[in-house]
Amino acid sequence: MAAAGAEDEVLKQEEYLDVLTKTRAKTGISKPRGDVHRDGDYHGAVHVWIYSESTHELLLQQRADCKDSWPGLWDISSAGHISAGDSSLFSAMRELHEELGILLPKDAFELIFVFLQECVINGGTFINNEFNDVYVVTTLDPIPLEAFTLQESEVSAVKYLSVEEYRDLLAKEDPDYVPYDVNGGYHQVFEIISERYRENLESRSLTLEKQLSRYAQISLSAELTGLTSADKEALALLIKAAAIMDDIFCLQVWYSNPSLRNWLKEHANKSQLDKLKWNYYQVNKSPWSCLDENKAFLTTADSAIKLLPEATKPVAGWKGLQYRTAFPVVKPPGANFYPPDMDKKEFELWKNSLSEDQKKEAIGFFNVIKWHSEIFLDKAESLDVVVGTNYAHDLYIVPYSKEYKSLLGKAADLLQKAGDLASSPTLKRLLHGKADAFLSNDYYDSDIAWMELDSKLDVTIGPYETYEDGLFGYKATFEAFIGVRDDKATEQVKLFGDQLQFLEKNLPMDDVYKSEDVIAAPIRVIQLLYNSGDVKGPQTVAFNLPNDERIVNDRGTSMVMLKNVSEAKFKLILRPIADVCISKEQREFVDFDSFFTHTICHECCHGIGPHTIKLPNGKQSTVRLELQELHSALEEAKADIVGLWALKFLIDKELLPKSLVKSMYVSFLAGCFRSVRFGLGEAHGKGQALQFNYLFENGAIVLHPDETFSVNFDKVEGVVESLSREILTIQARGDKNMARIILQKYSVMTQPLKDALRKLELVQVPVDIIPEFPIADEILQKFAED
Repeated sequence: MAAAGAEDEVLKQEEYLDVLTKTRAKTGISKPRGDVHRDGDYHGAVHVWIYSESTHELLLQQRADCKDSWPGLWDISSAGHISAGDSSLFSAMRELHEELGILLPKDAFELIFVFLQECVINGGTFINNEFNDVYVVTTLDPIPLEAFTLQESEVSAVKYLSVEEYRDLLAKEDPDYVPYDVNGGYHQVFEIISERYRENLESRSLTLEKQLSRYAQISLSAELTGLTSADKEALALLIKAAAIMDDIFCLQVWYSNPSLRNWLKEHANKSQLDKLKWNYYQVNKSPWSCLDENKAFLTTADSAIKLLPEATKPVAGWKGLQYRTAFPVVKPPGANFYPPDMDKKEFELWKNSLSEDQKKEAIGFFNVIKWHSEIFLDKAESLDVVVGTNYAHDLYIVPYSKEYKSLLGKAADLLQKAGDLASSPTLKRLLHGKADAFLSNDYYDSDIAWMELDSKLDVTIGPYETYEDGLFGYKATFEAFIGVRDDKATEQVKLFGDQLQFLEKNLPMDDVYKSEDVIAAPIRVIQLLYNSGDVKGPQTVAFNLPNDERIVNDRGTSMVMLKNVSEAKFKLILRPIADVCISKEQREFVDFDSFFTHTICHECCHGIGPHTIKLPNGKQSTVRLELQELHSALEEAKADIVGLWALKFLIDKELLPKSLVKSMYVSFLAGCFRSVRFGLGEAHGKGQALQFNYLFENGAIVLHPDETFSVNFDKVEGVVESLSREILTIQARGDKNMARIILQKYSVMTQPLKDALRKLELVQVPVDIIPEFPIADEILQKFAED
């Protein structure tokens, strides 16, 4: 195996490398490169392959004769160590620039896998224990050889070879080529590249059609007669502002996602396959399928093509380098909120070096985290500008108001104008406040205004949910929901919001963890007209906001129920699920009122239970900060199961009718199968699996010989209370270890769940809905024409 960048130690003896553990964690120690290879320390490196799509060839470099390892042999396009303090992606960009004279932006680099290389060469004097981040840069055509600027001390020549020929030469251990075990871990380079260009168009189209068929299309609308003419004018501006939330969310998911979206849209009519790609992309708003635990349904081969005339030396008659904008096959857990090559320990070390106020900002909702090198690379014509700085690779904070300045400026202008038109004083206050927040990055007052909204035209817009941040659960995504308030339904659900303190006082957990000042939560029921932003994949039927603990502590939360969405899901999904999965004797108990009522209680229960907590060491914290990436799934499980407990409690207190008891439990059971079908890579699906498996294990759910399920009414109440107590206590203690244990044990696809999901797939019950918004579409079309 080759040692990436095992250059002449005399020439670069001052280069320091970060010493890593065998699991690739940073030790906090850096050593001269020579000492690292002498002592066999684990360290990091990058391998960069340049692949020509049209010719199916890889670029190879011939190592300079002065190299101390494999001199004169043909090797990887470009490779090198990750210097102490440097990031992986920056190192890949730097090596390509230094060795070959190619300057490419970060969206050209696709990380395809990490390879641990352990070998000893040069008679035992050079020990190479190296974690190699393997990148591919996909160009449309071969780069002319005269376009390269070769670093003489590193590279003597370059050439292209077909992927198959190069693999054969390595398999034969040709002496002119640096050896790589193509039957070992490094075979992935060849398999990944070959597989994505070996596609069967008909088979791929059928796969996408099957994935799309899991969603049922439904038109959602609402009666506008209750709106004033001024509100109708404001509605048009609001829908246009909401559409901008899609643009921001697209960028939050991944930095090359906007170019992918535009490319797929532009080419949607090119073929049936291209149309399917675009249609399924619109459902997921990314190349990763929500219902398949974020498995990629697209590859970089499907992505946008960009032209960079100045990426290399100019060549007469050649217009310049064209490359595919890249995205990884595995969905990055940190999305585009953090550098793609930043690990959790790096973030924690940096955070711990900050002042207390800066720490709070770093883990706040409304900013992204970047390397300093990124801002310099945007301005520099050469990487040398960055290399010479001492702070180029430190992390720093960028507020949303700056990161998305252009888009938020447009949205703020539309909200300001809509606010001017709004007939309701509370709507006017909300829209003007949110416009200000988009520009100032201070959302506190506008979120209070949202909670106090009393308007026929109902609006939720801004950064709220943190599901997309799979690294820590800190950062909020932008979304929008616009609807018309259902006054009758809103009055009917007032009971639940008024009972929150009563429920908190009686929660099944120790009194020491209970709050004395839970505030009644306003609940608004609306008919949805339009949604955008973070509304990918399965559609929400309700939400409880805000998530900002400052507001939760000061003012509580507010809920919005999307009644027409709930009705569509019950009719198209939950009722058919009951017919397949629920025992014949209990199917009659599955009804819309029970489903909708539990949904209300679910959202109410987000507002009770532990939020701000006191840790065993006396320190004040929050459940979100302590549980980090585990928080979302456990919080969804909590809201669901405690919501079920709360319904029975209110029935026992004669605040709800006793006739609801059996229907609420059986409708909940049918809902388990609905949510688990979202996949265990998603917080709601993961939380639902936890509940089902716990109840099943403890006898509250019974499996019958005909593979249908029923509720054991004698046991279910006690088991629901037991699980509620367990989850609430984990949250109250901020116990991440116990959270991990309960999720690992129960958030799994057990055989009973697999069998139920198989039956549902056989009869083709939809997994979720794709809403169509005719009123909003007409408005947006009119704006496009103008």
